[in-house]
Amino acid sequence: MATEHDRAVLQTIFSPTTPFGDVPGLNQAEDLRDDDSGFDAEVLEQVKDLELQGVMAAESGDVHTALERFSQAIKVLPQRASAYNNRAQTRRLQGDTAGALEDLERAITLSGGAGRSACQALVQRGLLLRLMCRDEEARADFERAAALGSEFARQQAVLLNPYAALCNRMLSEVINKLRNPDIPETQGS
Repeated sequence: MATEHDRAVLQTIFSPTTPFGDVPGLNQAEDLRDDDSGFDAEVLEQVKDLELQGVMAAESGDVHTALERFSQAIKVLPQRASAYNNRAQTRRLQGDTAGALEDLERAITLSGGAGRSACQALVQRGLLLRLMCRDEEARADFERAAALGSEFARQQAVLLNPYAALCNRMLSEVINKLRNPDIPETQGS
């Protein structure tokens, strides 16, 4: 059976763009959840049902209905982050980036930067910021989401870190030379 160190070495060899020791699943938070304990149980159940209806509508391509359900959930329980996060994703599908960013800001604020909704909102906002060429802000969001357990965010943060990118490129070149010693080095690499 492989040790944790063995898995980290293998991960580095086969995925040189991830940091050393970053074995998928090894550092992830166990079952990340939102703290819904402060909400009335009946109201919370109603809101969760509306969100589920919204998710199902979005998955079936009915983005308009999805937006309505998430907005209804927000109206019923405006202090819960999850519906803002879901509505942000729906707004993004509609091309409403500004509205999506507003909802993500609200989700992050309401969640206190902790829990599943915060992690998802930070990843979504990081992706939007990256699309807007605001890489430093995106990297900060990815780092925060990675700290909450998102493997995807951890990989994005590494890709946006200029020092890590340089080290990863050099490591990839070394590994490629080891794998293919007969291929001559090209000029300008």
